[in-house]
Amino acid sequence: MDPLDDYLSGLRARGALFARSICAPPWSMRFSEPAPLTLATMLRGAAWIVPAEGRPVRLGEGDVVLLRGTRPFTVADRPGVPPRVVIDGNDLCRGTDEAPAAAGDHFRLGTRTYGFSADGPDVLVTAAYRARGAVCGRLLEVLPEVAVVRREPEFAPLADLIAGEIVLDEPGQQTVLDRLLDLLLVRVLRSWFGRPEARPPAGYHALGDPRIGHVLRLLHRRPARPWTVATLAAEAGMSRAAFARRFTALVGRPPLGYLTDWRMALAADLLRESAATVAEVARQVGYTDPFTFSAAFKRVRGTAPSALRRDRADIPSAVR
Repeated sequence: MDPLDDYLSGLRARGALFARSICAPPWSMRFSEPAPLTLATMLRGAAWIVPAEGRPVRLGEGDVVLLRGTRPFTVADRPGVPPRVVIDGNDLCRGTDEAPAAAGDHFRLGTRTYGFSADGPDVLVTAAYRARGAVCGRLLEVLPEVAVVRREPEFAPLADLIAGEIVLDEPGQQTVLDRLLDLLLVRVLRSWFGRPEARPPAGYHALGDPRIGHVLRLLHRRPARPWTVATLAAEAGMSRAAFARRFTALVGRPPLGYLTDWRMALAADLLRESAATVAEVARQVGYTDPFTFSAAFKRVRGTAPSALRRDRADIPSAVR
């Protein structure tokens, strides 16, 4: 496992909401309560993404967009077209004053397929991730609200597979779609983080360094081990001073600071999602003393472990 593998573990699609929209200009759809991460691609035609704030962004045929956060956004054939359909957090469609008949079955054309006309020139596919948690939050927090990755040759086979599967209703269909979506997401993230303006997660580029990348994978695979700078430097085959300098330069954090942040992210998810006590969570992330763990957790996460345990509904700010 490497950092991206771990961050994506919280984003693995499980019953992701898919929709294929067939549209004829002028068209506009408002997503009033989007999921923490939405992926969309134009199978045919083009569209504009109109975020809650900022300038509209054009989405061409074969482009993929990642929309991060739960603020409303609009997809339309051009900016300024009033929404004809509003899609809420339960993936339910309702009409608007401009198109009151758009709600429910009036808008449904087939399996996961919606629109006013079956022969519209524009075809949009959207899929929503119900992501939450501190671990995947480390990935979401470095993404902009709108990240468009222009068409690449490797996207086309995946988009074609999704286009073929999304209209089927066969046994195991949701699992097939979920796995295809996960694969497309990984490919899109690789492309996005390779751009000069992107801000990848801490350590992402360091994975390409044979020595520091090896240490990062160890920290993610065995976070509870009693690591020290000396033991990590030995794993890298470097002196302590040279290792600490190189790790900090490539990752952006000193080795033990990075380890503490990673342990606290794991602990936050364990406190939310498991029945383990604070002391048990402390041991799982490498602390024999729950008091030392609680102090570190409050310093890094800004709240006490016990407070997080009481508030199971808390969602990291990165996905709000």
